Amino acid sequence: MLTIRLFCAAGMSTSLLVNKMIEEAKKEGKEVDIVAYPVNELDRRLAGVDVALLGPQVGYLKKKAQKTAADAGVPLDVIPMADYGRCNGKAVLELAEKLAKK
Repeated sequence: MLTIRLFCAAGMSTSLLVNKMIEEAKKEGKEVDIVAYPVNELDRRLAGVDVALLGPQVGYLKKKAQKTAADAGVPLDVIPMADYGRCNGKAVLELAEKLAKK
């Protein structure tokens, strides 16, 4: 199972994207645990996580968030604006899988 956490401004704007990612994983027969949280909970929500993704609206926090994630041994990146805006669950799931393999 791949455990993915998405972090955004309030944890709510990514809920549609989370649902699209879960739908895509089900189509592909993959087991995932995907939840969105506000970015200010990042340091408390990394235990047992395989990948952390930031919403583009909080991408300016990437450097600080990457340090926090690296300290927890979790790869982190920012979701591309185009994929986020289109709720492209397939592309964001692929990004998470790619990060998890590094």
